[in-house]
Amino acid sequence: MKLNKVEPKFILKANPRIGLISLGSDFRIEKDFNNVVYGRNIDLYVNRIHCYNPLTNETLAKMAEDITNVTKEILPDQKIDCVAYGCTSGTVAAGFSSIKKKINLAKPEAKVTTPITSAIKAFKKFNINKISVFTPYTKEINDSIINYFEKEGITINSLTYFDIASDIDIGKVDPDDLFNVLSKINLKDSDALFVSCTALPVLSIIDKLETKLNKIVLSSNQTLIWDSLNQIDYKEKIKGFGKLFNI
Repeated sequence: MKLNKVEPKFILKANPRIGLISLGSDFRIEKDFNNVVYGRNIDLYVNRIHCYNPLTNETLAKMAEDITNVTKEILPDQKIDCVAYGCTSGTVAAGFSSIKKKINLAKPEAKVTTPITSAIKAFKKFNINKISVFTPYTKEINDSIINYFEKEGITINSLTYFDIASDIDIGKVDPDDLFNVLSKINLKDSDALFVSCTALPVLSIIDKLETKLNKIVLSSNQTLIWDSLNQIDYKEKIKGFGKLFNI
């Protein structure tokens, strides 16, 4: 047998890399990221973190203990430009500074974003001060989310919620029913509607909701993806996922 050794040609410049930490039980967030970044010069890498159910502030904080190890396994020993921690209530429970520190222990060069901190950035981008909030959470988690927003100077005009304690069950919510529920929320005195939780199937219906409600609609996954793109300096406008991607 004749052997022929040939020299490979390697790429000189890699695409920007986003690392996503998804809850182990989240059916939705990875799909939403892929739907937005598909066909663009962006590389997405995902690892999952163990989620403890039922969701409480205690179990959400406990989940964050694994962040460094989970981050290390996203392209081990390779550079990641931005790491997105995919849990809204989990960020509130553990604290953004703690999450960022844990991620940067594994990926020192990575910028860090989360759903709740990216939502605040989106509010500022639109000059939003008064919001209505929808969540799938129980009262304990709702109280934490509302307190976080209020400490950031955001006025909460109303809170509508499902009272679901399991992340798995949140992922099973019917998007058509969710649209009907959200489209009936009175936003007369609010600048926008914020839909919390990365597991809810809301990204695909935001365009329709904004048309129906004649208001800005923001969601956890939407703002998280938007801020991830900002962190890697992706500037192109994207249609189909709400006004946020076109400002």
